[in-house]
Amino acid sequence: EKIKKETKLQAGNPEFQRPWREEASNTSSSQFCFLCGAWKGQLGLEPTFDLYIKHLCDIFDAVKRVLRDDGTCWINIGDTYSSGNRGANIDAGVNLHNADLPPNRMDCGIPDKSLVMIPFRFAIEMVNRGWILRNTIIWHKRNCMPSSVKDRFTVDFEYLFFFSKKKNYYFETQREPMSVHSDFKEKSEGEVPYNITGNKGLGKGSRGNPEQGRNKRTVWTINPQPFSEAHFAVYPEELCEIPIKAGCLEGGTVLDPFFGSGTTGLVALKQNKKFIGIELNKEYIEIANKRLKPYLEQRKLK
Repeated sequence: EKIKKETKLQAGNPEFQRPWREEASNTSSSQFCFLCGAWKGQLGLEPTFDLYIKHLCDIFDAVKRVLRDDGTCWINIGDTYSSGNRGANIDAGVNLHNADLPPNRMDCGIPDKSLVMIPFRFAIEMVNRGWILRNTIIWHKRNCMPSSVKDRFTVDFEYLFFFSKKKNYYFETQREPMSVHSDFKEKSEGEVPYNITGNKGLGKGSRGNPEQGRNKRTVWTINPQPFSEAHFAVYPEELCEIPIKAGCLEGGTVLDPFFGSGTTGLVALKQNKKFIGIELNKEYIEIANKRLKPYLEQRKLK
């Protein structure tokens, strides 16, 4: 197929008339440009999981560019099971906002029925690109989605990765209840910028106060939260409350590149913080606007 318009070949140039192989849409090469290798499609529908992870990390490269040096990045990402030669079915993209994406079979070369390990492949690539991985958090759900499988256990958790841009970053310690009779005591930590090498001298000699609680652990039991106005799953507010409270100072700004129904923005407003939400789906934008409007109007009156 000849190129109709002679335009300089340049990455990201929308004016360039690319020879896409649309007529062979049933093959993995159908949406690749013959000349430069660019792929045309939707995030989460890539023909290989490596390409999906690359695209996802490219997005967070852009996030890193605008993130403050003392900022943090929190990412929830699902895993999937391989279907052998038929490929893998990617679970909903980077988060629950995209839970209605159609399934996509990927040519992954992984044994049939094996977990593809998407979250960890993604985390490793993020670290390779310069992000600092501070915690792998387990989001445990008591009332998880029922499963009909009979040869493995029902999955009742998801991963939440906590990254920082630099080794010195803002972090407000979060507490959880602890037993008065616990033999394990911890040094108290204040609301201070955190250094990966430790804040020497801070809280030295002081012990954990049962009334204040202990430093929050990395397994968070948070049940899914129903939302009647959407046919797709949304984040429970509590899952957003903890990272926003811990990683964003009061009056700061939270960025969500997968805004969905606006839960991140809603929680940010409730914590007296600003937000920037990015969303391509018009239906989601309408839901988010309707959901956030009362809080935004109330904020204008203050």
